[in-house]
Amino acid sequence: MAEVDPPAAAPRLDLRAGPQRTFLHVLLNTLVVSVTNFTLWFAVTFWAFLETRSVFVTGMIAGIFLVFTTLTGIWLGSLVDHHPKKTVMQTSAALSLGLYAVSLAVYLLSAPEDFTRVDSLRLWVFVGLLMLGVIAGNVRTIALSTLVTLLIPAEVRDRANGLVGTTTGVSFLVTSVISGLLVAAGGMLYALLLALVVLAASLVHLARVRIPGNRPGALEPSPPGATGTGGALDPPGDLDPAAAPDPAVGPAAAADRRIDLRGTLRLVRGVPGLLALIGFSCFNNFLGGVFMALLDPYGLSLVSVQLWGLLWGALSTGIIVGGLLVAKVGLGPNPVRTLLMVNLVLWAVTCLFPLRSSMVVLAVGMYAYMLIVPFAEAAEQTVLQRVVPYERQGRVFGFAQSVEQAASPLTAFLIGPLTQFVFIPAMTDGAAADLIGPWFGTGAARGMALVFVLTGVVGLLATSLALASRPYRRLSAAVAEATPPEPERVGAASSAP
Repeated sequence: MAEVDPPAAAPRLDLRAGPQRTFLHVLLNTLVVSVTNFTLWFAVTFWAFLETRSVFVTGMIAGIFLVFTTLTGIWLGSLVDHHPKKTVMQTSAALSLGLYAVSLAVYLLSAPEDFTRVDSLRLWVFVGLLMLGVIAGNVRTIALSTLVTLLIPAEVRDRANGLVGTTTGVSFLVTSVISGLLVAAGGMLYALLLALVVLAASLVHLARVRIPGNRPGALEPSPPGATGTGGALDPPGDLDPAAAPDPAVGPAAAADRRIDLRGTLRLVRGVPGLLALIGFSCFNNFLGGVFMALLDPYGLSLVSVQLWGLLWGALSTGIIVGGLLVAKVGLGPNPVRTLLMVNLVLWAVTCLFPLRSSMVVLAVGMYAYMLIVPFAEAAEQTVLQRVVPYERQGRVFGFAQSVEQAASPLTAFLIGPLTQFVFIPAMTDGAAADLIGPWFGTGAARGMALVFVLTGVVGLLATSLALASRPYRRLSAAVAEATPPEPERVGAASSAP
């Protein structure tokens, strides 16, 4: 009888040496900075709500973040494509450090009562400066996605994206625990002091990490239908491109060293169904803005700020476990289908957890939500890494970030006032309270719960339509046929022990 070859072992990540070890160092550095930025974002949201008792303020804080994320995504992506990834990440951390230092000065020079009024100029100056520091960290998300392509082999990139999701979970875990405790202990003072120390340490660590192929390559304008070739990179090291000019970079490449929105849009449109996927994610984020504006007030209406922070820490382990599951099992042969199926579950959970005014029900629902979110995020990143040329991935990731977030500011700015002045009164002593109050409950928290339920229903309908659409089938076929980019990695990676 003919011998049957044993099945090939599934590809696995090996983070012990070479470029993959460098990826681990960058991933951990990004984790530390993300914890810092998220801590300040969560802390200022908790603190502002407790100082003003206004859902309007929390909605505006979420809106500020999302507006600037939308406006800066493509520009940040162009910075990632045109400059050394390490330099971009270091500059981002240094800028956040400076903005947090100024925020601390404003906080210390202001009277406590200046932060209790919604119309206080000092309140909004402080919030604006601090949120700009958080937003400056957004470029790291784009840079890290492109570094997955640079440092990780194509067959295990979905698993590396799972690790990125795990770091997000760790960020939320640490952030959720310490932000509530920091606010309870000393307002924003301790949170800002911690941020200054941690960011300074992250700059020292990243300075000792060397990224092979860190310099931007000779960029050539990509043809409209380019879907699977990655440009070769320049020689290794963290050299300044201006200090070592590349003769291969001609006029065409020089002309490409700009934001190039038209060329990026042409490339996205050249991949069948990709623009529809970005549009679908945009609509999802439109609905997801409800969570950013209302989840903290909803939770804080049920428990204290300390318990809410600790609960979020426990819930965030769901993202950690989910990310590790992605790293272990991958996403399957069709990451597009995985993305849409995960969204069906997410919106079903959104419909169910608000039905009862119970912290236990909320905790169970949100843990399920957190557990499967990494599959959705890793699936979208894997699709983009597979079909977009490496030398344009920064701009495409930035473009996707801008477009996907474009609707969220509208939701964040509108949902706070809409909930405060329409849904909460309706569920307190209005017509909705009379109609569904006997079984759904009444009061301010039930008004917010009703918004969540309606959001989940719309999300389920949208995802069901997407699964039956032609763009879904076309993108699935394009992903299956694409040859993933394999950037040339020249030189050995090294980092501090």
